[in-house]
Amino acid sequence: MFIHCKLVILILVLTLDGQVHTGEIVGGHEAVPHSRPYMVLLERHMQNGKTQHCCGFLLNEDFVMTAAHCHAKSHTVLLGVHNVHKRGEIQRVTVEQTFPRKDYNETVYKNDIMLLKLSSKAKFSENVKPIPLAGQDDGSLPKSCILSGWGTTDRVEKYMSLVLMETNVTLIDSELCRKENFYCSEGKTGPGEGDSGGPLVCEDGKAYGVVSSTFKPHSGAPLIHCYAKIPDHRSWIDLTMKNAWKRSNTYKY
Repeated sequence: MFIHCKLVILILVLTLDGQVHTGEIVGGHEAVPHSRPYMVLLERHMQNGKTQHCCGFLLNEDFVMTAAHCHAKSHTVLLGVHNVHKRGEIQRVTVEQTFPRKDYNETVYKNDIMLLKLSSKAKFSENVKPIPLAGQDDGSLPKSCILSGWGTTDRVEKYMSLVLMETNVTLIDSELCRKENFYCSEGKTGPGEGDSGGPLVCEDGKAYGVVSSTFKPHSGAPLIHCYAKIPDHRSWIDLTMKNAWKRSNTYKY
């Protein structure tokens, strides 16, 4: 199911040590249509004229969250999507401003988080609703979480899923992940190509993480999937949205 990996990256993650963009969701299943109304399919309009995809999630009528590595020349947000071919159900909204973390490290994908301000307000409905964010970290580790997206579902056939897929993951208590300040899960089940920027949603129905990257440990242990920790960014998220709203309202007459 995951987003941003190119074919060469997918080959590398299976053969080399090191960190790469997220791989694929394997072992997932189709979500109940519109059961995750916060999910966003993000069109990334690249400098070369091509369109690539990431995922994201709706925070309120003005903002979407995604991964910083999903930055592009311009973006279009698709809301209310389940089957990508059923365009009549979908709201298309262009992105007015992007706010990637200024301290995002593209080498190790640290602080891999970005806010997108929409050019017009999302219209809430049964199929389009925001998701609440986890609060400041109290030191506990959520265990059972869900990932969803339209990325690839197979390691051979690299095609985007036509319907929203989802899978369960269990977070691990890893020394490396604690050191790098990520939430992590491990194994074949996890995010797939095209799922980057989607939310890690845990037991209380709140978004705890943003799908970021995958790496293969030098020990030959299972792949580790990394998620930017939303609780660690709550102050930045709230302040960025507040300042953007303030600037936007200043220029309205």
